[in-house]
Amino acid sequence: MTSIDPVLARADQNLASSLDRMFALCRIKSISTDMAYRTECRAAAQWLVDYLGTLGFTASVRDTEGHPMVVGHHPGATENAPHVLFYGHYDVQPVDPLNLWDFDPFEPAIREQGGRKVITGRGTSDDKGQLLTFVEACRAYKEVHGALPVRVTVLFEGEEESGSPSLKPFLEANAAELKADFALICDTSMWDSETPAISAGLRGLVGEEVTIKAADRDLHSGYFGGAAANPIHILSDILAGLHDETGRVTLEGFYEGVEETPSQIKASWETLGMTTGKFLGAIGLSVPSGEAGRSVMELTWARPTAEVNGIWGGYTGEGFKTVIPAEASAKVSFRLVGKQDPDKVRAAFRSHVQSRLPSDCRVEFHKHGGSPAIQLPYDSALLNKAKNALSDEWPKPAVMIGMGGSIPIAGDFQKMLGMETLLVGFALADDRIHSPNEKYNLDSFHKGIRSWIRIIDAVRS
Repeated sequence: MTSIDPVLARADQNLASSLDRMFALCRIKSISTDMAYRTECRAAAQWLVDYLGTLGFTASVRDTEGHPMVVGHHPGATENAPHVLFYGHYDVQPVDPLNLWDFDPFEPAIREQGGRKVITGRGTSDDKGQLLTFVEACRAYKEVHGALPVRVTVLFEGEEESGSPSLKPFLEANAAELKADFALICDTSMWDSETPAISAGLRGLVGEEVTIKAADRDLHSGYFGGAAANPIHILSDILAGLHDETGRVTLEGFYEGVEETPSQIKASWETLGMTTGKFLGAIGLSVPSGEAGRSVMELTWARPTAEVNGIWGGYTGEGFKTVIPAEASAKVSFRLVGKQDPDKVRAAFRSHVQSRLPSDCRVEFHKHGGSPAIQLPYDSALLNKAKNALSDEWPKPAVMIGMGGSIPIAGDFQKMLGMETLLVGFALADDRIHSPNEKYNLDSFHKGIRSWIRIIDAVRS
């Protein structure tokens, strides 16, 4: 028996009480977007501080302009033990529409679904259940060995579901306290219920709103049609020019910092069995878009994109109104990979628009955030230790995947604190996060605890 075996056994013995604590936290209605639940958010933060205190953490509620942060510290078995920063969030999404729930969203319970035991309730998967997998792993390790194998700092946020407005100022003000050797985030998913996953890459994001303005008022299309500039025509032409006939983005310098995915990684993705037909068929499509000659996994995990998310102008009400609009607008987003610079991409887009604008028309831009991509080196020692640890716990070996979405906090840890971030989560695609009837598999919670025990043991040296 190794030193980790009794810790895993203790986690098994603790499961019932671990579930009790998870239920207690999930009963707190910590909806961050609605200020009517401000006291509930603080109650969730205080609950976490109180629980961390029972495990030997020095923890406190830290006030911000919005909902509070929770920060806790625990020493390692030795002064020179690696230092990890674990991040999670205790706030949850609103539950509306309530009539679509099959159960009380704030009364968690274990239920049978499709032959599996699941934990139902708001926050069970996103992110209270995930957050507690790490805390319960620390508890089991501490109960067996009296100490943790690594130095641990925890940062639990209360505004992740409302845009994290207080997070960057908090990181800036507390950088010295929060900096560690690396960060851990448990707000991601497994590949499937038997295959754990490490998200080695996260795409970054640039958001832009653009408005083309022409005449000083809407015009009669019979009187002015054919002579006056039509902003919808101009904007449509500009947006259509964002891609060439092969699907590549045409912005100057757009692919600077974009590297090809290693062939062995692409080969490993092919073994996952996600075909174009399966991926697109589920949404009623069959023909892939994007860059020609690339798999859907590569397109969604490892390649940059330019997407029009909304477009409007002129008369869109009931009936018909023959006008040439005075202005037209669109929302455009760019998903970034590798070392693409969000500021350079934004500047290239604005230049693209301005260079195609008639001399008597005007343009206005409004930025909607920007964050760089995150990419762990595929030969990272940290990544491979975690991969082996996860493979020891689950029925199938862990896989390294990408994520098409963005988790800005990972970029903040890299940019502001100079830390690599390991993204390991145990959610599943059918957990219905942000939707009615959210759930978290009981195995995800139980084996998630055991997984973190294995990971913190693996990275202690």
